[in-house]
Amino acid sequence: MHKNDYLLIHPEVATALKEGRAVVALESTIISHGMPWPQNVATAREVENIVRENGAVPATIAILDGKCCVGLNDEQLDYLGQTQGVWKVSLRDMPYVISQKIPGATTVAATMRIASMAGIRIFVTGGIGGVHRGAENSMDISADLTEMAHTNVAVLSAGVKSILDIGLTLEYLETLGIPVVTYGQDAFPSFYSQESGYTSPLRLDDAESIAGLLKAKWDLSLEGSVLIANPVPKAMEVPHDKMEKTIVEALKEADNQGIKGKLVTPFLLKRIAELSGGESLAANIALIKNNAALGGRIAFALSAVSK
Repeated sequence: MHKNDYLLIHPEVATALKEGRAVVALESTIISHGMPWPQNVATAREVENIVRENGAVPATIAILDGKCCVGLNDEQLDYLGQTQGVWKVSLRDMPYVISQKIPGATTVAATMRIASMAGIRIFVTGGIGGVHRGAENSMDISADLTEMAHTNVAVLSAGVKSILDIGLTLEYLETLGIPVVTYGQDAFPSFYSQESGYTSPLRLDDAESIAGLLKAKWDLSLEGSVLIANPVPKAMEVPHDKMEKTIVEALKEADNQGIKGKLVTPFLLKRIAELSGGESLAANIALIKNNAALGGRIAFALSAVSK
């Protein structure tokens, strides 16, 4: 079998790709592991609609029945939102989950790889993985970063997940040669907050300029991703100092309970939402919608300059 035999592309997405129209890839871990039912599926549908309103076709990606599904129907979205035990799939898990026909929600790294296989160049998520706090002892660095070094899919997020070591993540992105550009501000955002205490390496203020950067990078055969950081809307942010205290408390609880590996992020997101009285979940929903709007505009601008 050829790798394309493992792809199942939704007809609407396939038509858009064939015609050179804008398509935006969306991950599915936010549905299965990022939010509770029914908010998860309601948010996923809203995000898809926002992508459409901004000139692109949404392609939510997941692994179902041994296939890499690029674009999901309503039944598949509901299934991912309600089913217990859906696998959280990173790159290393893909062959196992596909061969065993286990339902899987794809992380940033796996979504990027599948998007690339399908020919999609723009991927919208909430926040990327990176270098974990304490990585000098645990060596815990997300596969998201190494995948970004190799795969020509731009990643639009609200920065790096604030549960991580943002400074070390930015250093590692520089080592890998991945451009980091923040939309509309000099400060690098930290997922729930507009600021992180770090200055963004690059800044651009409109979708057309970002599309131009992407085109130039790939025209020059400079392999790999670009991280486009889009700050959460000011009205919905949780201030950085306030969020940091909540994160430290949740990290301490995870350590005391011996939670490790792929279980850490879902535990922390759930616990942070509880500790913040739902404030973090509201910010999470706001930022993914905000990212979908900008991602749609960038995909539309990139399709225009690529024709």
